[in-house]
Amino acid sequence: MELLGVRVELPSNTPVLLLQERGGRHRKLSIFIGGPEAAAIAFSLDGVEPPRPLTHDLACTLVREFGSELTRVVLTELRDTTFYADLHLAPPGGGGDDEEPMVVSARPSDAVALAVRTDAPIYAEEELLDEAGFVEQSEDESPEEVVEEFKEFIQNVSPEDFAS
Repeated sequence: MELLGVRVELPSNTPVLLLQERGGRHRKLSIFIGGPEAAAIAFSLDGVEPPRPLTHDLACTLVREFGSELTRVVLTELRDTTFYADLHLAPPGGGGDDEEPMVVSARPSDAVALAVRTDAPIYAEEELLDEAGFVEQSEDESPEEVVEEFKEFIQNVSPEDFAS
């Protein structure tokens, strides 16, 4: 996933994290996040270095001091309008080739704030992209492509998809 940035949705002035699939259909994920997390992500993207470490800077330092490394962030699911993510951490000391990474659950906003500080890649589960991803129609996209995508949606939708 590519981090497109943090936007503010109007008129509610709610920060939104915007990510886009690097390949495939270039689906986007739009995730509402808190103000402090939005600021933390924006500061890091803009190269702002605070005089004292912010919470996410401290978390990165702790991971590093314990001999680990954030190897990737995975956005995993959407459950009851809440997004979930996992931090994948290398075992302390690097571990062996057969040693599994440590996986820690996190809010997507916190996970992305850590990823931008460590240059860790961001991924999303295919099922999550199928459920919550969207494709913005570009001016280059033909009406036939839009109709074809809609037909595909209709063929795969079931009444259970709309159950609350």
